[in-house]
Amino acid sequence: MPKVAYQGIRGANSEIALRQHFGDDFEAHPCPDFNHLFDRLHSREVDYSLLPVENAVAGSISGAYELLLDHDVRIQAELILHVHHALLANRGTTLDEIKEVRSHPQALLQCERYLKRHGIESIGWYDTAGAAQDLAESPAPGVGAIASALAGELYGLDLLAAEIEDEPFNFTRFLLMGHGDPAPSDYNKTSIVFATRNRPAALYECLGEFAKRDLNLTKLESRPRRNRPWESLFYLDFEGHWQEPRCQELLMQLLQLTSFVKMLGSYPAVRSGTVGM
Repeated sequence: MPKVAYQGIRGANSEIALRQHFGDDFEAHPCPDFNHLFDRLHSREVDYSLLPVENAVAGSISGAYELLLDHDVRIQAELILHVHHALLANRGTTLDEIKEVRSHPQALLQCERYLKRHGIESIGWYDTAGAAQDLAESPAPGVGAIASALAGELYGLDLLAAEIEDEPFNFTRFLLMGHGDPAPSDYNKTSIVFATRNRPAALYECLGEFAKRDLNLTKLESRPRRNRPWESLFYLDFEGHWQEPRCQELLMQLLQLTSFVKMLGSYPAVRSGTVGM
């Protein structure tokens, strides 16, 4: 049975994503923050760690991609979770009594219109399930929590409203991290990060290499390069596995065109047409 670390506590969306992927056949290791996910992986306390990297509504999750760059691990699989948020409160509380709600900032962003419509103030919390647990342990009048319905069941809170997310297609993408390279599957993605040289059309030249080989890009995002002010790193996902000849040719060409390349992994991925099915 694999040991898997995730950020949060019982009832977190990360745990729900793991149950979607592994069923009940895994040993859960909750962690207080993202850094602990990598620490436990490096120390071999766990076999895998699950890292949320982006949400279809709120965008990239702060700090996640920098951690992928900093640590020498490989992506093992992509997980996509259809996230549903619930408004929870202490027993006997009604929706009209709720004046403020606690949750992770990402969850608050994903429910922003709902909260404005009901005149509820947002209070940032370290974790969705943590907000539910803390409210259960220290009841507060007029205060609710946004978390999963599972968290409400686990911590004995009333479910005041279900599926309060603003967008119906509220998906979070997770990356399962581990050691070594997974075998190719029917559908694969490769994730890399690179820095271009300081010359005109440098990024254009790099992207052209994908087009020449008919490799489809599924993500391209620039983020600041922390050790070099005003320079960017480019995080990129494309369809294919590094063991394919055209992918190997591409990576060799990028090594010549860029000042820095790191492969984050080639791994089984979720086809966009199957998300939410």
